Amino acid sequence: MAHRFFSDTPITSKEIVLGESEARHLAQVMRKQSGEQVIVFDGSGVDFLATIQTVDRKTVELIVDQRLEINRELPFDMVLAVALPKGDRQTWMVQKLVELGATRLVPLVSERGVAQPTGKAIERLKRHVIEASKQCERNVLMDISPPVTIEGLGEQVPATFRRYVAHVTSKPNFGQPTPQNVAFAVGPEGGFTDNEVDFLANSGWTELHLGQRILRVETAAMSLASWWGISHCMNG
Repeated sequence: MAHRFFSDTPITSKEIVLGESEARHLAQVMRKQSGEQVIVFDGSGVDFLATIQTVDRKTVELIVDQRLEINRELPFDMVLAVALPKGDRQTWMVQKLVELGATRLVPLVSERGVAQPTGKAIERLKRHVIEASKQCERNVLMDISPPVTIEGLGEQVPATFRRYVAHVTSKPNFGQPTPQNVAFAVGPEGGFTDNEVDFLANSGWTELHLGQRILRVETAAMSLASWWGISHCMNG
C-alpha cells in the first residue's frame, strides 16, 4: 500500500510540489527516493497516484500517474459542536471524529468550558486533521469552524439538519438514525447549564440522553458520531 502525503495547494496539473513539512516527512522520516510511487491528496476528494521525481530536505517534486476518484465520505453532513476538552484529549477526539466521517467540528464557547479554543489551538487541531486523514485514507478534510457561543450555533447549523444536544438529565430519546444531515452539541466537563440547554431546545434542538454513566466530552462526541455514521453503514 502506497504511503499517503498531503498537498496544501490544490493539485491542478501533472506536477506536484509538496510543502516543507510533508517534504521533510517523505524524505527524512519515510526515506522515500526518486522513482517511488506514493498517494497525494489535497482535500478535494481525489487521490493522486504520483511518482517522486526529485527529493531534497525542503521540497519534493512529483508527477501524477493516475487520478483516483475514490469516495469514502458519508452521504450526509455530520457536524459536532463541542466544548473542547483539555490537552491531548482534544487531539484524540479530533482523530476519532475524522476516522468516523464527521464533516465539521464547531468548537463551542460555553459557560462551564475548561479549554477556551484559541486561534493557535485551532491551527494545531487542523494539522491533526491532516494526519488523521492520511492514516484513515480520507481524501476530504474535516473542517474546523471558528469558535462560537451557544447563541451563535444557529448560524453554523441550518434548521434543516436533525439537531441533538447531549444532556445528562434528559430522558432516553434515541431515534433511528437516518441518512440525513445531522448535528450534535456536546457540552464541557461540567455539562451544559440549564439555560444553555433551554436555549438550544427552544431553538429546535432535541435533548438526547447517553445512558446512566457520565461520559467524558471526547467519549460522548465519538459515541454520537459512531452511532449515526456506523448505523448508516450497517443499514446502507
